[in-house]
Amino acid sequence: MSEVSEAKVRLAAVNTNPASYRDLLRIVIVGHVDHGKSTLVGRMFHDTGSLPDGKYESIKAMCERRGVPFEWAFLMDALQAERDQGITIDTSQIWFKTEARDYTIIDAPGHKEFLKNMITGAAQSDAALLIIDAAEGVREQSRRHGYLLHLLGIRQVAVAVNKMDLINYEKDQFDLIEQEYRDYLTSIGVTPTFVIPVSARQGDNIVNQTGAMPWYKGPTIVKALDSFLPAASPVDRPLRFPVQDVYKFDHRRIIAGRIEEGRLAVGDELVFSPSNKTARVKSIEYWSTVPGKQAPTEGVAGESIGITLDEQIFVERGELVSHAENPPIETDVFRARIFWLGHEPLVKGKSYRIKLGTLEAPVTVQSIESIVDTSDLSNSSSHQVERNQVAEIVIRARRMLALDEFTKAPKSGRFVLIDKYDIAGGGIISMEGYADQRDLITSRSTNITRVEHGITNEARAFRNGHKGGVLWFTGLSGAGKSTLAVALEKKLFEKGYNVFVLDGDNVRHGLNANLSFSPEDRAENIRRVGEVSALFARAGMIAITSFISPYRSDRDRARAAAEADFHEIYVKADVATCEARDPKGLYKKARAGEIKDFTGISAPYEEPESAELTVDTAITPIDEAVEKLVNYVEMKFKV
Repeated sequence: MSEVSEAKVRLAAVNTNPASYRDLLRIVIVGHVDHGKSTLVGRMFHDTGSLPDGKYESIKAMCERRGVPFEWAFLMDALQAERDQGITIDTSQIWFKTEARDYTIIDAPGHKEFLKNMITGAAQSDAALLIIDAAEGVREQSRRHGYLLHLLGIRQVAVAVNKMDLINYEKDQFDLIEQEYRDYLTSIGVTPTFVIPVSARQGDNIVNQTGAMPWYKGPTIVKALDSFLPAASPVDRPLRFPVQDVYKFDHRRIIAGRIEEGRLAVGDELVFSPSNKTARVKSIEYWSTVPGKQAPTEGVAGESIGITLDEQIFVERGELVSHAENPPIETDVFRARIFWLGHEPLVKGKSYRIKLGTLEAPVTVQSIESIVDTSDLSNSSSHQVERNQVAEIVIRARRMLALDEFTKAPKSGRFVLIDKYDIAGGGIISMEGYADQRDLITSRSTNITRVEHGITNEARAFRNGHKGGVLWFTGLSGAGKSTLAVALEKKLFEKGYNVFVLDGDNVRHGLNANLSFSPEDRAENIRRVGEVSALFARAGMIAITSFISPYRSDRDRARAAAEADFHEIYVKADVATCEARDPKGLYKKARAGEIKDFTGISAPYEEPESAELTVDTAITPIDEAVEKLVNYVEMKFKV
């Protein structure tokens, strides 16, 4: 049943009899093929009286007509293909109830070929019941399913060790499975609340305690599920309203979509991201309204609505609407943990399309940080991700994206990648090591007019004997940026150039003394330096900047500020070379954990894609590198 259908049923119940409202919890059932998921659910439905009248009898009669033994799984397996093959192919969503609450049970396929369906089911769930065969024990697929639950943010997990009757209800075997799987789940950040020995076929510990396992003192499956907590109401979260479309009716422009989280009301000031346009809600439009009934003044999570604004601004499908005080992140690069399901491997450098809410945009896999082996959690490196592998990657877009970190906003912190026309992978978003670029691209100044100088750039160049410009040195700490910058400044000064070095440490003593080393403040540090160095260039001077400036987007902004006067100089040296030099002892501190987010160790460095000049200090002596730089300046700046 869809979320919309569920919402209608719940709303109808409340409107008819408010006292009859009960909690609803969505539970996904996962496990290795043939470990007994459908059997367990079928038995649970029967033993709690949740089956429709006559369902059990009709299935039993069908088995008799076919001459096959009755299976509890037949109560769940609705597709003929599933009965013939003996496996669950699609996710089945059905209602289930206990004395405590109502449930939507999502029976997800466990077969390796149908993992995409399993992920779809798990993504809709508040908690999980994971099935393990007592006779077979913990399998690779069991670990993979556990990891996927972790990947999708499901933290309430009960484990049912099924088919205990096949091992004569032996406690020792159960204890071994429990310890092995608890250790695995704990290692990936999932703490199973319960591990329960059961026999779905015999009904042991499903609804009622069993005499077959007197050594087990914990709850039954039903009691365990009843102890789980429903997810926090999405209505209470910050507003996230993806724009589905914009319609024109008479003189109105109606912005339509589904409120995923939060609420909005007439009069609210909204921010549209990533365009950063703002406007107030003039009215809320519903598709089905009762004639004569007053128009609604509020919309909440789960509702599909339209809104009109107090001013005509251009917005389009894919924008993410929020309130100004809690906007989403804006960035063109982020980290992701992804599960790949494509028929072809995910490849570094290849372009795909990302789907974030209602937005689709081209992106490129900038790097594959590691491949995660879900069986033992070991990491390995590769230039591609194979089908059914989990990987940590960095994704770069050609435009700004509005998104959230998964841990803070699960709905807008998930995405899928499309390869050609197929959904080939899904993942969750992390901004670890990367900055929210919203403040860097938002202009808050008004009534500003640029002063026009009475001296042209050509006149300054004629007076100085050279053009102004920015030599932007970028590279890892220890690559030799400051050494080269100071040596180049001295050589150029001796040749009559007006030149000045802006160095990271010096700038942070004054202009940027109020900035920390967080990703956002590091980005702001570079933004300010980019603007100042551009002013130097317009004054006819050569500004040499010596900054790690690890993010391409920051360097792109500096280039935009100086325009044609910007020259990116990549001072290249690998991490091993820089760490061997370690002139300030920073690598040693970073390895010891004393410096957080240290570039090249615990924070990313994005190499230039098309620098005007590259100087590899790992293989080039300082004197030779300086000479190369002087020659470049005289070729590009001399008039």
